[in-house]
Amino acid sequence: MEYPTAQKKLTISVDAMSGTNAPVSVVKAIKEGSNKHADVHFLVHGDEETLLELLKEFNVPESRYTISSTNSVILDTDKATEALKNKKDSSMRSAIDSVLSKEAVACISSGNTGALMLTARMILGSIAEVKRPAIAGIFPTLGVIPGQSILLDMGANIGCDEIALSQFAAMGVCFAKSLLGKSNPSVGILNVGIEHTKGRDLEQKTYAILAESMDNFIGYVEGHDVIAGKADVIVTDGFSGNIFLKASEGVGKVFLKQMKDAISQNIFTKLCGLILKPYLKRNLEFLDPRKHNGAMLIGINGIVVKSHGSSDDIAFANAIDVAINLAKNNVNQKIVDEMTKLTTSSAEEFSASDIIEKIKNTSAKIFGIVKKE
Repeated sequence: MEYPTAQKKLTISVDAMSGTNAPVSVVKAIKEGSNKHADVHFLVHGDEETLLELLKEFNVPESRYTISSTNSVILDTDKATEALKNKKDSSMRSAIDSVLSKEAVACISSGNTGALMLTARMILGSIAEVKRPAIAGIFPTLGVIPGQSILLDMGANIGCDEIALSQFAAMGVCFAKSLLGKSNPSVGILNVGIEHTKGRDLEQKTYAILAESMDNFIGYVEGHDVIAGKADVIVTDGFSGNIFLKASEGVGKVFLKQMKDAISQNIFTKLCGLILKPYLKRNLEFLDPRKHNGAMLIGINGIVVKSHGSSDDIAFANAIDVAINLAKNNVNQKIVDEMTKLTTSSAEEFSASDIIEKIKNTSAKIFGIVKKE
């Protein structure tokens, strides 16, 4: 199938059928994206009849999209391995395939996280010899100067070993350099305390490796240290990372609701709210999880963005912005380039494969054994 219109522009592939609020939220986000990005064309995957009706309903110009018709949807209840094997005609699979065929420069999905990661990994492969890709998201931080940090893994790998977490740290450093412009990103391990003796065997072994192999490693950080911006890159396993992410989003939603309820109490509070509205909007916007939706499957040989399963149109539109930003910044190539520039404290340069080998050798030196992926 040819996409002559799409070839003239930056093409973003969209899984339009996955997610709680799909396909309506996705199509509304595409409308927003088409208004905001004049140089982007959308390759929309899903049920053609349904999508065509919605795209017309929301007045998305026909020149801004191409529909790739699919017959099935990967559900949240589907096992990742079964989805990969039995749903090759799904909207998610089609969206990923379009990145492989280079019909699109990036793809976005709100679908089953496990299926998205496994399918992307099997179809597109991994970069820089990384055998455990992770979900890396940008997390807002406060401090003297508000900023952003990289948090990974946010849910792709429920179980990890110390070598996997060490690889996450290396990729996170590259990601922070490439996307956030950090010249020497600091790295911390998410833990239940900052003391050297705290944490599980996983955190303690990872600490030992990073302390010896990274000169920008600052040690353990606790949950409240993340939003305080104590580290530029925070690494953890996908189980803890996903819980931290969703708990943080929940706190943000509760805070915003409580603020709105307080302002709505009476005429006096409403008047005060009216006066404060522009200041509150500017200063509290970072608490809205929809504004930070969209996480990259880092380590995949192609740009794949995971959107929250419950994304509304605002959240999915932000994921579109993330995908476009990653594509325009050629972030995958920059990560590969940065991996080759990572150095030891003695400034000896390593290739990407040497970095991974260094991590394994450090593990062997400390623990006397190298775990297999």
